[in-house]
Amino acid sequence: MGDQAQLTTDPVFFQTEGEESKTNPPTPRKMQFFGRLVNTISNVTSLFSNPFRVKEVAMTDYRTCIQLREEGQLMLFKNSAHHTWDCLLVNPRSPQNGFRLFQLDNEAEAMVNFQQYFLVLPPFYESSARVLQADILQQLTDCVRNHPSWSMAHVAVEVGIRECFHHARVISCANNTEEEEGCTPLHLACRKGDGESLLELIQYCHARMDVTDNNGETAFHYAVRGDNPQVLQLLGKNPSAGLNHVSNHGQTPLHLACQLGKPDMVRVLLLCNACCNVMGQHGYPIHTAMKFCQRGCAEVILNMDSSQIQSKDPRYGGSPLHWAKNAELSRMLLNRSCDVNCVSNSGDTPLHIAVMRERFDCVMVMLTHGANAGVRGEHNNTPLHLAMMKENIEMVKALIVFGAEVDTPNDFGETPVMLAAKVHKVTIRNSLLALLKTIGADNLTTPVMPQEVSQPSTSTQDKSQAQWAPLREIELQDFISLSRSRKPNFILSSMRDERRTHDHLLCLDGGGVKGLVLIQLLMAIEKATGIATKDLFDWVAGTSTGGILALAIQHGKSMAYMRGLYFRMKDEVFRGSRPYESAPLEEFLKREFGEHTKMTDIKRPKVMLTGTLSDRQPAELHLFRNYDAPETKNEPRFAQNPNLAPLIQPQDQLVWRAARSSGAAPTYFRPIGRFLDGGLLANNPTLDAMTEIHEYNQDMIRKGQEHMVKKLSLVVSLGTGKSPQVPVSCVDVFRPSNPWELARTVFGARELGKMVVDCCTDPDGRAVDRARAWCEMVDIHYFRLNPQLGTDIMLDEVNDAVLVNALWETEVYIYEQREQLQKLVQQLLTP
Repeated sequence: MGDQAQLTTDPVFFQTEGEESKTNPPTPRKMQFFGRLVNTISNVTSLFSNPFRVKEVAMTDYRTCIQLREEGQLMLFKNSAHHTWDCLLVNPRSPQNGFRLFQLDNEAEAMVNFQQYFLVLPPFYESSARVLQADILQQLTDCVRNHPSWSMAHVAVEVGIRECFHHARVISCANNTEEEEGCTPLHLACRKGDGESLLELIQYCHARMDVTDNNGETAFHYAVRGDNPQVLQLLGKNPSAGLNHVSNHGQTPLHLACQLGKPDMVRVLLLCNACCNVMGQHGYPIHTAMKFCQRGCAEVILNMDSSQIQSKDPRYGGSPLHWAKNAELSRMLLNRSCDVNCVSNSGDTPLHIAVMRERFDCVMVMLTHGANAGVRGEHNNTPLHLAMMKENIEMVKALIVFGAEVDTPNDFGETPVMLAAKVHKVTIRNSLLALLKTIGADNLTTPVMPQEVSQPSTSTQDKSQAQWAPLREIELQDFISLSRSRKPNFILSSMRDERRTHDHLLCLDGGGVKGLVLIQLLMAIEKATGIATKDLFDWVAGTSTGGILALAIQHGKSMAYMRGLYFRMKDEVFRGSRPYESAPLEEFLKREFGEHTKMTDIKRPKVMLTGTLSDRQPAELHLFRNYDAPETKNEPRFAQNPNLAPLIQPQDQLVWRAARSSGAAPTYFRPIGRFLDGGLLANNPTLDAMTEIHEYNQDMIRKGQEHMVKKLSLVVSLGTGKSPQVPVSCVDVFRPSNPWELARTVFGARELGKMVVDCCTDPDGRAVDRARAWCEMVDIHYFRLNPQLGTDIMLDEVNDAVLVNALWETEVYIYEQREQLQKLVQQLLTP
């Protein structure tokens, strides 16, 4: 082996290789081979040259050597032939054989290692026959050398020789701590996840579970860091102060498990009666789980102790929702009834914190779960104040859309608009001010602020009363305060005005998740009139998403609630790819309207939903009603086919099925029975609703109930937003004669198909013109509100930022149409 080792370092070897490379350069494969060869030779050389390699030897080989020391079965010889000092362990079961534990060429080093072996090894070879194997002895001696501060119990845990835990010397050091980390053998067993060693230490060695290491951590902390929950379960069988001990880092084992994201460990700790109300560095364990985004750990805590949902950390007074860092955690807490408007010690709500941390996804979850956008926090700042300070335009839009006011002053007399005017960066400042101007800010005037006192105050009280310097004159002379008309007025809860001698009709277009636009328009009408939509209208007609909202109005649900519900519903329903699973939508409808509620359970206002009967050709429009269908004298449009099943009567029609049938948009959801989306025939239901009302009144007259007939005097038609027009280059479909024409034909067919669908379902254009003309001819006031959107929004859009922008454009539209809105309000409030 010595010659082989010399060969690897001989310069001639490399010189020969280099000479060959001049004429025949080595390939990468050759270089890899030589590299592996050198490494292999080096490892083999190191193995056989290792002075601490354990080797089985015959004791007769050392008859001529000088014996220097003998301690039990350990002997130290001076080997004059090799000029080395050898340590031997005599095999107690076969004294003629032994194991050489080391072969050193330095006497002082040999004496030190012999003494170390003598102090540690005897309990092992005295207790276990397994130790008398070369490989086990190798592990044992390596461990003793590598960890000189470890006790015999530490070594036993590390090597896994459990038989020695019954030895008196091992038992005596079961609670010793080593110097490096200060951990005990029990700490080490927990870190390794060695349940058997742990039981031996506890049962036979009486190891203490409350001893802490240099970081103040107990065996429970070490068990949490391991991967074996059973070890933690074994530790927790007996009561121990270590279970809830707070380490130097401010963590109990439960805090640590929450930080590391180990829900199994959290569950075991709680079953062992770990306390959830011990203060740590990051509040209680539930707050730690929130801080480190460990949803699984938080859910385990809440499942086992539901009161933790409202727990406030002692330092800041923040609830778990204050600590939540993402939408998933926020949604989970709110679905478990966490108070969305709870306040911390500083008076801030979770919404304040989410805005300050610029967590837009959290902000949207909180707003859609009922967070108060205008709530005041520390220094009377609203979330909108904070969004202005953060110069976050998207956040500003979202807060204003959900009702935040731009002219609310804080303790320093600053409104959000004034803060926008003080933004340092010119581009952002101009963007914010232009944004505010689009919803009504004209010639903004700032309150006159007194000059700051010249002499600085020394007391805390004087500092708190120090006056602020006047704001800079930056583009303020061209604006005035935002109109107070945007503020939500008190919505009257009175019943419909029975003195009204004429009927009002509300028509709601289809449009999927763009029903949010309908909701925003209805909220503007409610704010302006101070009356709930249900009491403003006698008839409500809707298609698809408009039909769902018509039912919501009928059932007395507030539009603020429906706005939040739509944001939550989209994530629940639009999952995966189209066509979407019907079950989530149906479960949503059952949850909101009841699984067994019938259409006729609520009589007023009268509601009609459009659907398309697809079990016949041609398809036919059907109205789902909460009243009996009027009988007409008109000739039937089609000859009655006896093979067609009869329709379900209103008194037997389930509300959720009617809503589902009206919204069964092709390619988005599968049909429900024989019904498809009503938008295929009446995406704007105005004309069909007016026809229905006329037929209903005529039927009442024929039945001698003309005294109950009220003339229709007002029609309000609301759209889900107009998409921008875009140019189309080709709609031609022809027989292609070459690949280029084939591509044009395919493109043209696609554009033509889209155009046909859009024309059939278009709620604007001539549909609106016909409705307006019809109303003018019979002296009915007609109002059509439908904002122009900047982008084409899909029916299944789930991006919060896109939807917030659509609502913002609706707010801008409401301000631009304020005169028409005022006329509408006058008509609605006229008896």
